Amino acid sequence: MEYRRLGKSGLQVSALSLGSWLTFGKQISDKVADELMSLAYENGVNFFDNAEGYAEGRSEEVMGSILKSKRWDRESYIVSSKVYFGAEAKGPNRVGLSRKHVIEACNAALKRFQLDYLDLYFCHRPDANTPIEETVRAMNTLLEQGKILYWGTSEWSAAEIMEAMLVAKENHLIGPTMEQPQYNMIERQKMEKEFSLLFKQYGLGTTIWSPLHSGVLSGKYNNSDPGDTRLHMAGLDWLKNRTLAEEKIKIAHQVKNVADELGVSMPKLAIAWCLKNPYVSTVILGASKVEQLKENLSSLDVVDLLTDDVMERLEGILQNKPAITIS
Repeated sequence: MEYRRLGKSGLQVSALSLGSWLTFGKQISDKVADELMSLAYENGVNFFDNAEGYAEGRSEEVMGSILKSKRWDRESYIVSSKVYFGAEAKGPNRVGLSRKHVIEACNAALKRFQLDYLDLYFCHRPDANTPIEETVRAMNTLLEQGKILYWGTSEWSAAEIMEAMLVAKENHLIGPTMEQPQYNMIERQKMEKEFSLLFKQYGLGTTIWSPLHSGVLSGKYNNSDPGDTRLHMAGLDWLKNRTLAEEKIKIAHQVKNVADELGVSMPKLAIAWCLKNPYVSTVILGASKVEQLKENLSSLDVVDLLTDDVMERLEGILQNKPAITIS
C-alpha cells in the first residue's frame, strides 16, 4: 500500500480507502461488511469513510461494532463521519450545518461508532441557511474538545471552501483540511479546474469518491442494465438517470478497449487513472463483495502502466479535459 499526506497536513492516509455508502447497514450483511473491512485493513488500508446519513446512522453502528470486535490499535486506522443530512430522525435542527446540529451530530456519531474521537469530520454539503462562520466556529469547538482531529467539506464549491479558510484565518481558528468531491474519468471539472488554486496555494487534501462513476467505469453496464446493482436501490432513481446516459456508456466501451490492450480490468484502470492525479490524497473504494474489493485493491499496480501515450489515448476518448488543468 502507498500512503499519501492528506493535503498539507501531517496525516498519512492510504492511497486506497474503503467507504460504506449504500452498502453497510443496507445492501450487504454485517458479516460481509466485517469481511470487507478485514480484507482492506490486512492490505494496508487505514481510512474508513462513513456519514451520519448513510443508512440513517446504521452504517456507523455496523462499522463501529466491527472496529470494536477487531481491537485494532486506534492509532492504526482513520475513521470519518459527515454532518448535514441527519440520521434516523429528521427535523429543523437535526439537519444542516448549524452549531447545534454540527455538535450534536458529532456526539451522536461517536456513540454509534463507540469511539472517543473521529479522525476526519466533513460538512457533507454546503448549507445556505447557516453562515459559514458559524460552521467554522462549531468545527473549531469540536477540535478543541478533542472530539475530531481534522475537519473538511464534501461537494462544496471552491468559493465556499475559500470563505471557510479566510474566516478561520481572520479569527485564528483551524480551517478545513480536506474536501471530498466526486472524481473520475467522467466527472473531473472540480478537481482539475475549480480547485486548482486551493491545491497549489492552500494545500487542500482530497478523499475522492465514485472513481468508477457509480459503476459505469467498471463496464457492468456496457451490454446491459443489471437489475441487482446499487443504482436499482429504492430512492436512487436520480443517480441512475444521471449515471446511465448513453454517451457515458459509449465512453465506457472505448475505455474497456484500452484496459483490454493493457491486460488489466476496467475498474483497475479507472481507479489507477484517479491515482495518477497528485492532488488525490486517497481514492475511496466501494464494494459489496469480497472478490470485488480484492481486485480493486491491486489498482496501484496499474499506475505505472499509464504512460504518457496511454493517458493521451484516454484523453482522446474522454474529450473532457478542462481548459485549465493542474500541473
